[in-house]
Amino acid sequence: MAADSILFTAVSSSARQLLQLLRCISFTSKAHVRIAPEGLRITTEDGSVMEAFIFLERSLFTNYKYNQLQPASSQDDPPEPPHFQVSLTSLLETLNIFTLSDPNATKRPDASDAFAAHRLGRHAGLDAFTSHTAGICTLSYSGEGNPLSVHMTETGVTTTCDLTTYDPDSSEEIPFARDTIALKTIMRSVSLLDAITELSSLNPPSVTITATPSSSSHSTLSFSVTGSLGSATVDFSTSTPSETPILETYTCHRKTTASYTFSLLKAAQRAMATATKVSLRIDEEGVLNLQFLVDMEAAGGGTGHTFVEFRVVPLVEDENEEGDESDEE
Repeated sequence: MAADSILFTAVSSSARQLLQLLRCISFTSKAHVRIAPEGLRITTEDGSVMEAFIFLERSLFTNYKYNQLQPASSQDDPPEPPHFQVSLTSLLETLNIFTLSDPNATKRPDASDAFAAHRLGRHAGLDAFTSHTAGICTLSYSGEGNPLSVHMTETGVTTTCDLTTYDPDSSEEIPFARDTIALKTIMRSVSLLDAITELSSLNPPSVTITATPSSSSHSTLSFSVTGSLGSATVDFSTSTPSETPILETYTCHRKTTASYTFSLLKAAQRAMATATKVSLRIDEEGVLNLQFLVDMEAAGGGTGHTFVEFRVVPLVEDENEEGDESDEE
């Protein structure tokens, strides 16, 4: 195929880096891919109750080329950027080809495995994105109806996989009102992971997040659950005397309470284990936004970063009451 007929090409010096990022949002089997001059946006969703996004800036690739489509005439609007679906399961298996020698890479770890790997990595002083860097990965796409090609090379061994692309679903993005925020805090991601892991032992159907006003001298952010084995609450306080407080920033104008399906928060545990920090926000409608900061290797050396973002729709009161009644039964 002629080079000028390829709509999009991006080269990454680390297939493992892409693999680790995509695993953070691998709670569904398909992913939406949007190609733009600024970078690559990959989205997964669980019905209309949770969405996850990764935006890979072009600076994270050693080479990034997008031949933007031109309108048929000067009177027409520019065509929409390419948007399609691919099998996320197949893409992960493809990126995993050169890491099969790692016994932990071949199995699909659950939440406890992700937590254990995170702790071991931190204690050993390792970075998930700088250790065991494997393979040069080239992504290419020639336009509507064509596959997404993944070409990988390592130590003289090459493989090419063509992944079938599908028309995207017509579902709309979960709205998040950034201008009307009821709660905003930035905290260490491992602290949130510790809390969710601890609460998981009760197998609760839902979790309630409660935040007291930041004007209080003892402001707290609480995660409360009730399960078949009892109830538990994890509190984070802004008055901790530590030099490195868990809650680095905290803004809450009035008491805020919202409940969410617990399994949806558990789906973000890979991102919690991979990221260094997380921005937790709740808007006035109760939509939860988790934005994880992930350190990465930038193209040409040095350190860059990207964000993995989750949006979760809150439970309405009736849904929460039904869950509590089923627990009692």
